[in-house]
Amino acid sequence: MPHSDRSFTPPFCPRPWCHYHLNPLGWRWVRFGSFHRHCPPRTIPRFRCRHCGSTFSSQTFSTTYYLKRPELLEPIFHRLLACSGFRQIAREARCSPTTVMGQSARLGRHALLFLHQHRPRVPVSEPIAIDGFESFAYSQYHPLHLNVAVGSKSHYVYSFTFAELRRKGRMTAAQQRRRTILEARHGRPSPKALEDSVVQLVRLAAPLDTSLTIRSDEHPAYPRAFRRLKPLAIRHEMTPSVEARTPRNPLFPVNLIDLLLRHNSANHKRETVAFSKRHQSVIERAALLFVWRNFVKPFSENHDGGTPAMRVGIRAGPLSVREILKARLFPERVGLPYPWDDYYWRRIPTSRIPNARRHSLSLAV
Repeated sequence: MPHSDRSFTPPFCPRPWCHYHLNPLGWRWVRFGSFHRHCPPRTIPRFRCRHCGSTFSSQTFSTTYYLKRPELLEPIFHRLLACSGFRQIAREARCSPTTVMGQSARLGRHALLFLHQHRPRVPVSEPIAIDGFESFAYSQYHPLHLNVAVGSKSHYVYSFTFAELRRKGRMTAAQQRRRTILEARHGRPSPKALEDSVVQLVRLAAPLDTSLTIRSDEHPAYPRAFRRLKPLAIRHEMTPSVEARTPRNPLFPVNLIDLLLRHNSANHKRETVAFSKRHQSVIERAALLFVWRNFVKPFSENHDGGTPAMRVGIRAGPLSVREILKARLFPERVGLPYPWDDYYWRRIPTSRIPNARRHSLSLAV
């Protein structure tokens, strides 16, 4: 959050083109005055890099960088996970819905960087359960899958990926004609989108592993995807999707994540007007929920048991939302893998929305 005094020391050059952005060893800077603003802290010190000549301030290293309503960032984090829609949040905050949309997108990008920066640095030591959470964006003619990989013992969300699907299931003749018209106009999703997404999911979840146990339902795309992951040796354990979704079910950890997505996200409620209009928004709000699940929410509401991040050994205690938003993260320093780098830069299109806005600001990244 915003720095409150003039004793702040910049840790590295914030400009990605500077040699000292990634490695601050030997970096030199000088103070370059200050500026005043309306919200606290009122006085913000400025600095200049002695090597690239760029100027910046202490606010450059804050998650509220460039925000005109910085006090809203943490409350919006909580409201988004309390199943509030953008307009509901905007009414309470006395701001425009587009302000909430912009801060929600920023929170999603920060969540992607936080998830990758604080990921386990050792091979996965437990079976992982995978499943696809089905929803839609823009309209029900544009369904999607959020494929999620969850630790069977820790409930830690190791990775997630996105796949655009073709509308399926029971349709009237008029709905079939409408689907045909839309596919002719905007293109048909790849029939291998789910398979490709699962390949990416496993590579993100277990980049250091040579063998892995994966639990899933009997979807036919999973075996095809696993055959493409050689030389990774995968032991595939399947559970029929008709099995009761109780804690005894091997897929319970990922089924619970599906439940939390539906319960905590207004855009995934049944028969809602708060559904996402863009695929990119679905991804960003999911990333926010997974950060909360991994680092904030206890394993059990009644019995605690530590957070999933504590159970996999990467944290000694739970984090608060304020701690997660303590400092701005820089994509060049974190180094997001594919396809998360596309998620961060908002490169996921929504076919019905031409010229969708991408994240291309050179400074406020």
